[in-house]
Amino acid sequence: MTTIKQIVGGALVDSLENPTKLLAARRTAPPEFAGMWEFPGGKVEPGESAQAGLHRELAEELGVTVMLGSELECPTADGWPLNAGAAMRVWLAEVTDGTPEPLEDHDLLRWVELNGSEIRELSWIPADLPIVEALMVFTAP
Repeated sequence: MTTIKQIVGGALVDSLENPTKLLAARRTAPPEFAGMWEFPGGKVEPGESAQAGLHRELAEELGVTVMLGSELECPTADGWPLNAGAAMRVWLAEVTDGTPEPLEDHDLLRWVELNGSEIRELSWIPADLPIVEALMVFTAP
């Protein structure tokens, strides 16, 4: 039996109550994903809950503290499939302390309108694209 590696991602929005903008993060590595956009986050450590892992990852990668909102509905019990061995769970999140900066794994951050064309024009990591589409539907007015 194969264990799926749990990855967590933050859909950082300008407001959990009325989200209109999403913070996208541009990757610097690995080479096949460098220059592509994603949800910031990362691997859940052994003994860590998914939510605790997301808080830790966002602090490490962006230097922020967040309040988590709803988890985006996933197509599988493990989350959104990233590859054969990993799946990602994504929560809406609002920054409560700090200003997001690309501290680790990213070289650029950009706030994009959730209902605008710019979000679709970004070169998303292929596995994140269905999550972006689901997020746009989930946050539609």
